[in-house]
Amino acid sequence: MKKLLPLLFVTLPFFLIAQLKSPSEFLGYELGSQFTRHHQVVDYYQYLADAEPKRMKLLEYGKTNERRPLILAFISTEQNMQNLEQIREEHLKSTKGEGSPDKAIVWLSYNVHGNESVSTEASMQTIYDLLTSKSNYLENTVVIMDPCINPDGRDRYVNWYNQYKNTPFNVDPNSKEHHEGWWNGRSNHYMFDLNRDWAWLTQIESQQRLKQFNKWLPHVHVDFHEQGVNSPYYFAPAAEPFHEVITDFQREFQVTIGKNHAKYFDANGWFYFTKEVFDLLYPSYGDTYPIYNGGIGMTYEQGGGGRGGLGILTDIGDTLTLKDRIAHHHTTGLSTVEVASGNVERLNDEFKKFYQNKNYKYKNYVLNGDTDKLEKLTDLLDKHEIEYGYGSNTTYKGFRYNTSKSGSLRGSNNSLIVSTDQPKATLVKVLFEPNAKLSDSVTYDITAWSLPYAYGLDALATESNIQKTTAPQKTEEFGIGKSDSYAYIGDWNSIKDAQFLAALLNENIRVRYSKKPFKINGTDYDRGSLIVTKSDNKYIDGFTKILDAASKKFHKKLTPVNTGFVDSGKDFGSGYVGVIKNLKIAALSGNPTSTLRFGEIWHFFEQQLNYPISVLDESYFNRVDLTEYDVLILPDGRGYRSFLNEMTTNKIAEWVRGGGKLIAMGNSIGMLSKQKGFNIKEKEQKKDTTINMDAFDSTEREYIKSAITGAIFKANVDNTNPLAYGYNDTYFTLKLGNSAYNYLDGGSAVYLSKGANKPVSGFAGSEAQKRIAESLIFGTQRMGRGQVIYMVDNPLFRGFWENGKLFFANALFMVN
Repeated sequence: MKKLLPLLFVTLPFFLIAQLKSPSEFLGYELGSQFTRHHQVVDYYQYLADAEPKRMKLLEYGKTNERRPLILAFISTEQNMQNLEQIREEHLKSTKGEGSPDKAIVWLSYNVHGNESVSTEASMQTIYDLLTSKSNYLENTVVIMDPCINPDGRDRYVNWYNQYKNTPFNVDPNSKEHHEGWWNGRSNHYMFDLNRDWAWLTQIESQQRLKQFNKWLPHVHVDFHEQGVNSPYYFAPAAEPFHEVITDFQREFQVTIGKNHAKYFDANGWFYFTKEVFDLLYPSYGDTYPIYNGGIGMTYEQGGGGRGGLGILTDIGDTLTLKDRIAHHHTTGLSTVEVASGNVERLNDEFKKFYQNKNYKYKNYVLNGDTDKLEKLTDLLDKHEIEYGYGSNTTYKGFRYNTSKSGSLRGSNNSLIVSTDQPKATLVKVLFEPNAKLSDSVTYDITAWSLPYAYGLDALATESNIQKTTAPQKTEEFGIGKSDSYAYIGDWNSIKDAQFLAALLNENIRVRYSKKPFKINGTDYDRGSLIVTKSDNKYIDGFTKILDAASKKFHKKLTPVNTGFVDSGKDFGSGYVGVIKNLKIAALSGNPTSTLRFGEIWHFFEQQLNYPISVLDESYFNRVDLTEYDVLILPDGRGYRSFLNEMTTNKIAEWVRGGGKLIAMGNSIGMLSKQKGFNIKEKEQKKDTTINMDAFDSTEREYIKSAITGAIFKANVDNTNPLAYGYNDTYFTLKLGNSAYNYLDGGSAVYLSKGANKPVSGFAGSEAQKRIAESLIFGTQRMGRGQVIYMVDNPLFRGFWENGKLFFANALFMVN
């Protein structure tokens, strides 16, 4: 592929512009008769940019994990494009209550889910028409188009479909071309759902895209999707619950756009629905995130998805083709720009209003905690361009997150202060509020995500203003200091500590850890503290240089000591000071597991921990010699009923008894609980005879009594258990379902105690609360010479629950 040109000024003869090639003419086949690979899509956009340099700018804003380009197209009139930077700057002045912008900014995002592949095809027809027959829309509008947010997933689907499709295509829903395998095209390279990553920014695509998004903060943002083949088209207005911060105008304008779409769909006899299923609450979607930044964010859903192919027979006997799907997305795309173009003044006025006079209940959020965790949070705030400051040695009063009631918190110059007195006030409220207000308990996604809980910080929300200071001066120096010390000691309480440990193990550095608290040279160290001795590593070339470099890279404070004789506790040669093994780790993949849950583990090892992991597919698992591995991880998934049969379970149990370590997550625990040798047991639950699941039109409402839709609970922690080293006596866990298991004798590391079954944030049905009362969250069981670690809740969920990640590191390195 030739290099993309950010802005190319070339004067072409008028007749060439007039004969701009349509997608079908450029590609050499009728649009909708084939799926277009990503490089061909990029080539078409590059062709348009070369042919229309005065009306179009093409920007490559990054690359995916598999090195595919991520591109944005900017289109408008020649005059607008000449003044593009001034238009952008004038628009952003509105966030400060200034400026007189007179253009609408519309951003159209396509194919965030790779196998919802029609939208990229539709994008090519849409940009062509905007440059030709619908160019009048651009007189007062700048349109930004991302033709494919998820190129890795899309090419995965397109390549798979081209490999398996019939020729001509077969509309029989049972045909292979309508049934993707385990790793379908929906997710990105690390199997993450990019439409759940706008706020958390765990993925490289999201991180690079947001840099550009924040430069523009569009008035209107559309996220194009697909749904089941039997569903008609969905467009705005959205469903309840709407987050309370969403303005009347944002709700009203969704209706305005929806009615314009309906006009075209009615004229064509196309079916559609609105105000159902897709709510506006969870902040990390492609519709809600733009809304919380002042825009009109919307999801459009076309029937089809990965099953649609080039054509498929629906349940009512109609044939849904790729051409049909293109026509629908193409229509709503143009209709969106049309409505924005016709409402420029109001869009600008309301956008400016959105950023003014925010009078939220909580004016500031005060956060104390471990330096590593605070730095991790500020990294996220920087990416969102959220402003913050620091506190002082004073006592703040307000709502205490740890106790869920009014109280006080002693501050310091290291206390992080995040205020709602800033342009990003609404986003701050949504991300930090203790408990989002629900107007409806039936939601499409999780109902709790508050960052103080997610990052494990001691937090307080104040209703009063707080004077902030700039960042405290960093005086701490890293490195090992003396290179001839007996040993170097570091604490253990954050994922950064685990990254530091992994870096040493990758260099074959031997590291010890304390199983008991100890004191040396007047300093106290807790369980899990890392001890690196010179004698353990005397045969490692450049040992001190490696250790010094790791300390500086990870900002890891190491204290040199000249003796292994402690003031109190256990000496360094004691059996209570263990050696951390350089582990060989494997994770199961394939049909028993969820791609999303496997992907979280894969991403954790490769992009966070930076520690090697082997992937064992279920198709050949029973031929693998498990004795080659120290750790086996069973990710959550729905297919364990058939996988964990007697033969496979016996194989795993025998390996554990011989010294292996099994980490069982989510639904894999349910199957193990039925097998001999595994002590975990499901809680018995009395059936509620008052629930009438057969009542017509009430099933969903009855069902939610037993559901937990992503809620936060306050759990107890036994931090003498190696699984909980580095934690205090409480942990806020994100529960995604009502699975419940009994405590483990002597092995319950994290659990819900009596009376702790009500969520501190989010929704949990009444029956679900009863079920999870006094239940296990994380626990350990010794089996022979090995260990089984049970993780009922998911500490790696979507990569954003930062305070859970050390549990996973403990499971790997501390539990022995």
